[in-house]
Amino acid sequence: MKKLALVLVSGLTSFAVMAQENLTVVTYGGSVAAAQQQSSIKPYADKTGVKIRTEDYSGGIAQLKAQVDSKKVAWDVIDMEMPDAVRACNAGLLERINPAKDLAPAPDGSTATDFLPGSLNDCGVGAYIWSTAVAYNTNAFKGQPPATLADFFDLKKYPGKRGLRKAPQANLEWALLADGVPRDQVYATLETDEGLQRAFKKLDSIKSQVIWWEAGAQPPQLLADGQVTMTSAWNGRIWAAQAKEKQPFKIIWDGQMYDIDVWAVPVGAPNKAKAMDFLRFATSTQIMADQSQYIAYGPTRKSSQPLVHADMKSSMPTDPANFATALQVNSEWWGDHADELNERFNAWLAK
Repeated sequence: MKKLALVLVSGLTSFAVMAQENLTVVTYGGSVAAAQQQSSIKPYADKTGVKIRTEDYSGGIAQLKAQVDSKKVAWDVIDMEMPDAVRACNAGLLERINPAKDLAPAPDGSTATDFLPGSLNDCGVGAYIWSTAVAYNTNAFKGQPPATLADFFDLKKYPGKRGLRKAPQANLEWALLADGVPRDQVYATLETDEGLQRAFKKLDSIKSQVIWWEAGAQPPQLLADGQVTMTSAWNGRIWAAQAKEKQPFKIIWDGQMYDIDVWAVPVGAPNKAKAMDFLRFATSTQIMADQSQYIAYGPTRKSSQPLVHADMKSSMPTDPANFATALQVNSEWWGDHADELNERFNAWLAK
C-alpha cells in the first residue's frame, strides 16, 4: 500500500514538474506568429527543453481579465498591443517588469536605455515595432494609383470598397489626418467633442463602402479576392503576401500609425518563472534582430538595429523613406479612453 502511495505521489510530482516545464505563449497568429516561432519560440524550446504551446487571439483584455478574475489563468506569456498592455497593467492583470533584473543587457551592458523610447512600460517589454497602413491591389487601378491617406477617403477619384479594422483605434486618427489635422494635434483634437464629431463625420463619408475586418489575415484576403480596392492592414501581413505569395500589393506609408507590441506575463501565470525567462530571452539583442529576418517588423532595441538584414530594411515601418509622415499610437491616451470610445464606435457602427 505504501509502495502504491509512493508511486502515486511520484506520478503526481512528475506531472507537476512537467506542468512547470511547459509554457503557453499567446500571439496574434499568422505571419507574426510564424516569425516568433522561428526567432524565439523554437530556439528557446531547443535551448531549455521547455515544451511551448502557442495559442492565437485577436487582442483586447477581456479574455485575460476573465482568467485573472476567476483565478484560472491558462496563459504564461502574451503578445499584446501597447494600449491593451497599458490598460491591463493599470487594472492589475499583468506582472510588473524590472528592467535591471528581468531583461538581458545589451552587448555594451546597458538594459533599459537600450530600448527605444516608449517600448517599455511597467508590465511589458517591447517585442517589435509594427504599423497599420493603407494597402492596395495594384491591379485595381488604372492610371495614377493612390499615394496618400487622403486618397483612401476619396471615393470619387478612387472608387471601390474599403477595408477597415472594426475598432476605433487608428480609424479616428486617420479620419482627422485625412481631414487636414496636423499630426501633432491629432490627440488634442480627439480630446474634444468637436474633434470626435469631426472624425466620425469623416468616417461617415466612406462608411457605406467599408468592409470591416477583425483578424489580421483578412485584409490581404480581401485585396486578393477583389472585395476591396484599398484596406487598412498590418504592414507585416502585407509584406508576407508580397514576399511569400507574390501578391501585387503595395503599401501607402503616408499617415501610417505605428505602434509597439510587448511581451507580457499575466498575474497568476501557471509558470511565471519560466515565462519571465522566456521574456528575457525573446527580448535580447540578437533574438530581436533574428526576428526581423522573418517579418517586416522592427526590433525595439537600439543594439538590434545594426543587425537587421539589409534586404529587410526598406520594408520596415521605421525606414526613413517610410517614416516621414508616421504617427505613433498614443498608448497612454488610448489606455484612458479606449472603453468610452469602443462604446461610442460600436454605437456609430449600429446606426
